[in-house]
Amino acid sequence: MNNTQLATFGGGCFWCTEAVFQRVKGILKVTSGYSGGTVPGHPTYREVCSGLTGHAEVIQLEFNPEIISYQEIIIIFMTTHDPTTLNRQGADVGTEYRSIIFYHSEEQKQIVETVFTKLTPYYPNPIITELVEYIKFYEAEKEHQDFYNNNKEYGYCTFVINPKLAKLREFYADKLKNDFV
Repeated sequence: MNNTQLATFGGGCFWCTEAVFQRVKGILKVTSGYSGGTVPGHPTYREVCSGLTGHAEVIQLEFNPEIISYQEIIIIFMTTHDPTTLNRQGADVGTEYRSIIFYHSEEQKQIVETVFTKLTPYYPNPIITELVEYIKFYEAEKEHQDFYNNNKEYGYCTFVINPKLAKLREFYADKLKNDFV
């Protein structure tokens, strides 16, 4: 399929955002990884979690824009995490958990800016999600790929990811793959 695009963003732990977007129609591939840092070379999970690399935990999506638009993806992203907290999502604290969107084109940048403007009135606090030009994505270690699907009984999955997926079902049922509705 040649008509695919990429989207790269982070909204806290990549396990959560990966689990959310694996269930959305039109998302062909979800890869957990790291982006946005200043340290050269391929970082490890331990290095990123130290907060010293500058990288955020992110996911990179390959999607079919004929099935789901970039704007729809950004709206789902912005409403399935808290884009108003600095360097934190729930109990996950540190710059690696910041809310960040890496745009791959000027068109994507403009779409994100429009979504920010439309969503701002719905939040009690300002949106602090960073909007940064995409430069490089580093794939996370194998054990971080498809984490929720392979570890549904893990405590973090039960207490953090399951409620996110319930919210996804509630608000975006029409956007979900048939095996998840």
